[in-house]
Amino acid sequence: MTVRCTAQPTARLGSDLDARITAHPHRRPRGATGCDPAGRRPRHPRSACTGAPAPGPDPGALAARFAHRLVEVLTGARPSGQLVRHTSLAGYGQLASLVRAGALRRGGPADRPRLGPVHDRSPSPDAVEACVRVDLGRRHHMVAFRLEQRGPAGQWQCTAVEAR
Repeated sequence: MTVRCTAQPTARLGSDLDARITAHPHRRPRGATGCDPAGRRPRHPRSACTGAPAPGPDPGALAARFAHRLVEVLTGARPSGQLVRHTSLAGYGQLASLVRAGALRRGGPADRPRLGPVHDRSPSPDAVEACVRVDLGRRHHMVAFRLEQRGPAGQWQCTAVEAR
């Protein structure tokens, strides 16, 4: 999707600027104003431009990224503290107990976890439930989790985790 600005720069910065803009239409040279007609630089470059807002994250891609990080924590390749911001209090409690119990312990140093396809579904627009098969050497495990949008910023957080 291409977003085009409808406002023109308010101050004329010289004919050299006009030549640079036409030479490189996709790059804005230093000193050029944004789309704000008042001449202020917008906080976000596209905030003053016309066009449809960007769509939210794809639930499947979101679940796949989180599954990868979650399996790294469960196998001990990543410290569990790195997921604190991305989990609710109850979700982190479940994750910590799974890590302590060694739910996805490796059989040896050569056993690297291999993730199968991540199966996800959205029971509501602000929730994603997913599961993934994890192969560790000769052993196979299933990891399931739930992600929900929470807070005023709508950040995605893991609210439940299971591993068998």
